[in-house]
Amino acid sequence: MTLELSQRIRRIPVYPAADGYGAKAPDVKLASNETPYPPLPAVKQAIDRAIGSLNRYPDPTNSALRQRLVERYGVNAERIAIGNGSCDILLAAGEALLEPGAEVVYAWPSFSVYPHLAAASGARAIEVPLDAQDCHDLEAMAAEVTVATRMVIVCNPNNPTSTAIPLEAITGFLEQIPPHVCVVLDEAYCEFNLMDHPDASVDLLRAHPNLVLLRTFSKVYGLCGLRVGFALCGSPDLPRAVDQVRQPFYCNALAQAAAVEALAHQDVVADRVTRTIAQRISIDERLQAMGLSPAPSQANFCWFALQGVPRETSRLDEEQRELVARIESETMRGLLERGVLVRAGGALGRPGWLRVTYGTGEENTRFLDALAEVQAQVGAGC
Repeated sequence: MTLELSQRIRRIPVYPAADGYGAKAPDVKLASNETPYPPLPAVKQAIDRAIGSLNRYPDPTNSALRQRLVERYGVNAERIAIGNGSCDILLAAGEALLEPGAEVVYAWPSFSVYPHLAAASGARAIEVPLDAQDCHDLEAMAAEVTVATRMVIVCNPNNPTSTAIPLEAITGFLEQIPPHVCVVLDEAYCEFNLMDHPDASVDLLRAHPNLVLLRTFSKVYGLCGLRVGFALCGSPDLPRAVDQVRQPFYCNALAQAAAVEALAHQDVVADRVTRTIAQRISIDERLQAMGLSPAPSQANFCWFALQGVPRETSRLDEEQRELVARIESETMRGLLERGVLVRAGGALGRPGWLRVTYGTGEENTRFLDALAEVQAQVGAGC
């Protein structure tokens, strides 16, 4: 006899987590958009100091972290939400804002967690296709907003396509959105975006109380394993609401200590961004030399179609879909056999594409060399 689960659970898709975390992890892990650089020595020391008090619950108000964020961004503490990663805040916002009859608008393909929001709440998801450049079509998204819309999400830079839109366009978009709609600007990769200064969007909060800037310590700060994120909000309404629907002590003591210390080292952040962008340029050039066309990345990863895969895959016939699936499968298998793990686009809404995180120079060279070998083999078999 099996348990009878709720309709809500039956609706929620399983998050397509990347492989590579078991005992047989590959040598080169470029699948999860993690930074290849370990936490700073000062961050490790802050964690060590916090270990001695693990017999106590963490600060439920996250006061030290909030204060450091106030100093960093100039946003009042009551308008800052802290979470067990930025996804924790996003899912809680969905629970606080959405319900049957409500609508949530987002682009697609985009971050794989977004479909969970409507499925969990019973709201209606409106997925707006990206434009021909794999960027958000803000005009099309604005046209989908109705009186039933409660949330609009803009992922900038976008995951998985690596593309970004300028802040000027987002500013114009916000002016078209009614004040009752919560606009979540998901900026997990904003530090890598050269279109605008990473802090420029903070100025928008003064004019738009319905705006939420969602950020994380998992990417450029290198704290994926501790799961800590934050949101800078135009009003205190959302931080209060997400705290109402979550368990207490949602951000552990080690995560708080690490994040507080990490914020004190913006010089290292700038250095890591510079190194990542150098790898971004190098990989882009080598992919193009191999006959591939990566999207114009503003993130710490690239996005491209494999050889033999058309750019538009939504209108393929059955035979073409089978060919695309085979190219993707054989490419992933060939890379893994060579100790390289990347992300298959089929799980991210675009079969036949790859999302590849920028690693160290050595890791990137191994990936590119392996891809060249695999591409020759797969191409010969098609």
